[in-house]
Amino acid sequence: VQLQASGGGLVQAGGSLRLSCAASGLTFSSYTMGWFRQPPGKEREFIAAIRRNGGRTYYPDSVKGRFTISRDNAKNTVYLQMNSLRPEDTAVYYCAAVVGEILTSLPLASRYKHWGQGTQVTVSS
Repeated sequence: VQLQASGGGLVQAGGSLRLSCAASGLTFSSYTMGWFRQPPGKEREFIAAIRRNGGRTYYPDSVKGRFTISRDNAKNTVYLQMNSLRPEDTAVYYCAAVVGEILTSLPLASRYKHWGQGTQVTVSS
């Protein structure tokens, strides 16, 4: 199984980035997909999740209204559109895959079975 995250980079505050995560070696449409991030010196935190068919999405308050998760099961890819970026959004962003988790478990990194390698997002002020 491989999850390949891409699309990170350096952006000014207020700008936008779109992250992609291409999956291989798994039945992509069977997995709920999530995005997490880890700021420097901090714990990994939940950013977004999307159910298998894309019908339900979940976000913490810190990114709700600014970030949008989506997926294309035909391309085995999940996306994270990030708008109105802030310096505090600076982190390494990871995609992850999990099967069949209940809503309350989706923010828990330990529940996810497969992880990508991470992509750096840096937001300058």
